[in-house]
Amino acid sequence: QVQLVESGGKLVQAGGSLRLSCAASGRTFSNYAMGWFRQAPGKEREFVAGLNLNGAGTYYADSVKGRFTISRDNAKNTVYLQMNSLKPEDTAVYYCAARPVISRQAAHEYDYWGQGTQVTVSS
Repeated sequence: QVQLVESGGKLVQAGGSLRLSCAASGRTFSNYAMGWFRQAPGKEREFVAGLNLNGAGTYYADSVKGRFTISRDNAKNTVYLQMNSLKPEDTAVYYCAARPVISRQAAHEYDYWGQGTQVTVSS
């Protein structure tokens, strides 16, 4: 089992920045690829960013490419999502998720999920 706890979400103005954190515990964090997903009210959960277990591969949704950066610190068992130039359409609950080795964009391919953290971007 892997337990994931997100933090860092809050209300921010458009154009601002936030860094989300996801702390992992349980099984060896470095064995897992990590992903960030988000879900806005009335919408399906969507892939935001992914990172392979060794950090060599990163993947982004087109809507966040160039604005968001995913990274990990295996010594701290933590994955981050740096979000810059935030837009109102980035408003959602953000979830981190873990799966073995390689990041994927489909939510159903992830084995472990956090409880989510709310990000609200005001215009």
